[in-house]
Amino acid sequence: MIYVEEVIKGEMIQIIAYERLIMLVKEIMIKDVITIHPQNTVYDGCLLYRDKKVGCLVVEDKGTCTGIVTERDIIERTICEGKNPKTTSIQDIMSSNIKTVDALESIESALTLMETHKIKKLPVMNNQNIVGIITVTDISKAKPDISKRFIESWVKPRWKD
Repeated sequence: MIYVEEVIKGEMIQIIAYERLIMLVKEIMIKDVITIHPQNTVYDGCLLYRDKKVGCLVVEDKGTCTGIVTERDIIERTICEGKNPKTTSIQDIMSSNIKTVDALESIESALTLMETHKIKKLPVMNNQNIVGIITVTDISKAKPDISKRFIESWVKPRWKD
């Protein structure tokens, strides 16, 4: 990204163009976060997946991010365990104690957090509020150079054919 800055030197204004090397999470995050209450059913979550066409649901209770539900959670913790999606609550299958990232953190910091904790999706917070979500895919589109490190260090070894 090229940024323009005006610098006043004496009475003359000088325009300086430079490339900013640090990109912030807020610049590439998905702002339309789909949330679900922990007491909703897995079936309710499936309807949200279908209607909103998203890759995960952020579990929110009283303004607090309490968990995340992915398609994999639904498959492994509901379907494969023979649970009824219409009676099983989101709280029963969600991943809790999730990691989050601040909107003003660098993309590099977000990627390091994902790599350290072996996760691919991070809710984005600002003043304790959910303001977005960032995924490995978002980072790879914006900064393919740094996402390559993540793919080589975790994704490839983990999902060998």
